[in-house]
Amino acid sequence: MSLSYILRTKHRPLPYFKALVSLCCPYSTQQDIWQHASSADFLAAAASISSIPKSKGLPEIIVTGRANVGKSTLLNSVLGRKSLLSTSKKAGHTKSLNFYRVGAEPGKLILVDAPGYGARGRPQWGELFDHYVRMRKELRRIYILFNAKHGLNAFDARMLSMLSESLVTARGVQPFTLQAIITKADTVPVDQLEPVIAKIREDIWAAAPLCLPPIVTSTEMSPPFGVDLVRHNIANACSL
Repeated sequence: MSLSYILRTKHRPLPYFKALVSLCCPYSTQQDIWQHASSADFLAAAASISSIPKSKGLPEIIVTGRANVGKSTLLNSVLGRKSLLSTSKKAGHTKSLNFYRVGAEPGKLILVDAPGYGARGRPQWGELFDHYVRMRKELRRIYILFNAKHGLNAFDARMLSMLSESLVTARGVQPFTLQAIITKADTVPVDQLEPVIAKIREDIWAAAPLCLPPIVTSTEMSPPFGVDLVRHNIANACSL
């Protein structure tokens, strides 16, 4: 029996799933920037370091994850759009840093969709991502996604470890924060979900102790599970 099935029946174990949500960061109490999320728009695609657009002075967040983790699907759901970000079942579909304005003009923040890493990734994608993370002063938070069904592998652990080393400068300053998100929770049988999430949390902690506890999501549920929490988390990261 799947998580999706149980949440759609009238006998829903809601306290159980609310407990899962409580593992995540608190909601922002500030202005809800997502009221006009559907006005989000594509700004630019950067396939090379020289083509990264100049900052617009808005806070920025970047989203990464292993290829085919469900990144574009989740971001479309967060933005309340069906196809703003192109999706594909084929790994490695995103090949550039794609910049999106969130909120009506002039925008509230910039969301950056990064190419997937892992066996299907390319060295130039990693160089592009690394340069952005090092140099972008407007960067507020990095979101790293993990598929609930597959958990973490060696590529994930290395990425977490690398990002963890960047979270605090030599002067003790934290330029940005790191937030984990678990996708596709509906693909895990409900009786296995709690230990699966616990194992993912343990693996994240081992690789990156400063990473914020994972937000559990599923875009296949109706309404999508955990998406509102992701929205509030982004608003909080950007001090909105």
